[in-house]
Amino acid sequence: MNDKTAYGNSLLPGQKPGVARADRISDQGLQRLDRHLRAGVRVSNPVLAQWVKRYGEPALAVIKANGRYSAGLQALIDQES
Repeated sequence: MNDKTAYGNSLLPGQKPGVARADRISDQGLQRLDRHLRAGVRVSNPVLAQWVKRYGEPALAVIKANGRYSAGLQALIDQES
């Protein structure tokens, strides 16, 4: 077993590299997206489309609530599906 992460950091005993999908796809992720958008972070439409691909309707709701939904974004979402 590799005892280093992709960044060369040592792993703790019993720790596995990477982040499980279940841990990435969580309410915390949606809260992070909401914080970024509320703070005015410029997130590109392709990146927003990836959020929708991963999180589905809940991400789209966050994007719409923050006034970032557009026809261009929808076109990218449609391409992804």
